[in-house]
Amino acid sequence: MSTHHGESAIRPEPDKVLKDIADYVHNYKVTSHLAFETARLCLIDTIGCGLEGLRFEGCAKLLGPVVEGTIVPNGTKIPGTNYQLDPIRGAFNIGTMIRYLDFNDCFLAAEWGHPSDNLGAILAIADHLARQGQPLTVRDILESMIKAHEIQGGLALLNSFNRVGLDHVVLVKVASTAVVSKLLGLSHSQTIDAISQAFVDGQSLRTYRHAPNTGPRKSWAAGDACSRAVNLALLVKKGELGLPSVLTAKTWGFYDVLFKGKQFEFQMPFGSYIMENVLFKISYPAEFHAQTAVEAAHTIYAQLNAMGKSSDDIKSVRIRTQEAAIRIIDKQGPLDNFADRDHAISYMVAYPLIFGELTSESYTDKSAADSRIDVLRAKIYCVEDTTFSVDYHNPTRRSIGNALLVELNDGTVLDEVVVEYPVGHKRRREEGTPLLIDKFRRHVSYHYDADHQKKILAAVSDAENLSKLRVDQFTDLFVKQ
Repeated sequence: MSTHHGESAIRPEPDKVLKDIADYVHNYKVTSHLAFETARLCLIDTIGCGLEGLRFEGCAKLLGPVVEGTIVPNGTKIPGTNYQLDPIRGAFNIGTMIRYLDFNDCFLAAEWGHPSDNLGAILAIADHLARQGQPLTVRDILESMIKAHEIQGGLALLNSFNRVGLDHVVLVKVASTAVVSKLLGLSHSQTIDAISQAFVDGQSLRTYRHAPNTGPRKSWAAGDACSRAVNLALLVKKGELGLPSVLTAKTWGFYDVLFKGKQFEFQMPFGSYIMENVLFKISYPAEFHAQTAVEAAHTIYAQLNAMGKSSDDIKSVRIRTQEAAIRIIDKQGPLDNFADRDHAISYMVAYPLIFGELTSESYTDKSAADSRIDVLRAKIYCVEDTTFSVDYHNPTRRSIGNALLVELNDGTVLDEVVVEYPVGHKRRREEGTPLLIDKFRRHVSYHYDADHQKKILAAVSDAENLSKLRVDQFTDLFVKQ
């Protein structure tokens, strides 16, 4: 007969990671001009990506209130629409439209992700609070973005959630919960409680991002994470308790249940590094590990044209790439939907080799119906370049290298085209910024008349006055009547 004394019911001190995140959100003062200027560009780009997403039926049908016709007093207004929603549904709407086309920013490390996804939660809460009379400005949005980027990216630098099958939107949920808690006026201890709720919340599997199950859920997963973050922060504001050892609790904690018993590691203290080094998707709406491969494909397309040849003359295409690209986007066989295609490096390289372009429309069923695409895809193969893989993780380089070697049917082998840094990389920021503004201008043009476009562009181009603009006035710039 054995005696068991039961589990201790004494609540421990909160896990250090929870306290460190809450300390950063409440006490760290962002002073980096580079971080704020990059955040301004990120805000512009992210809103533009959301507007572009609205042009696609698959995105538009997911948006709006749960009950058609509902208008929430002082609710969150959704850019590019006339919807005014509760902030939880608003966060889903904004987060989904931002992420739908895989065209917003990116940060790559042990874990991958798109830190601007957090704007779904940030803008939803900030706009709602501003409409209730709180004096929130675009500067508050920019600071919240910098901190959300830092939390998500800081957790991603050394901790691979994908290797245990978890999707990176867990980091969106955690980062959004933390910064939204501050915006909502939660105390330091309440912020810890809210972050703990984000970690204990059911986490998304990466199943929907990988063959043979790749599907459109990956396009609204971040919106879902944003809405859950807002909901959890609001519940804590109403008095919901946290779980102080949510990460470290033996058997039942995050580390034991979901992270194979391994604790999080951190490469550096929280600051503003992630925003300063974020990657913009400027030229192509392509999964980021393929951005440089797509750029190389455009170069080769021009070479083929100059030679009087076309993709029909290609015998094989070898892609030297990073290990991460092989794990995520190296796919063979039929691609069944938009989401499948924009996460297949063979498709993203084949399309510009044939057509000389890669746009959001390139992934539609209509575009994919051209039989030449799959014929060429069958001739494309990937090999890992260990130097690319090492430089990918090097904090002083963070390259995303790809190299294309093309052999033609007549035996001609073209010079290999190597691109290590995409135009959206920090190292090419001076070159990329005007192109980023052009991208925003293009995305805005589909939704507003010429006068309205000028008003929007004037507002976002004046950094000093933009930072002072009330959040609700900023959002109103993009509302459709």
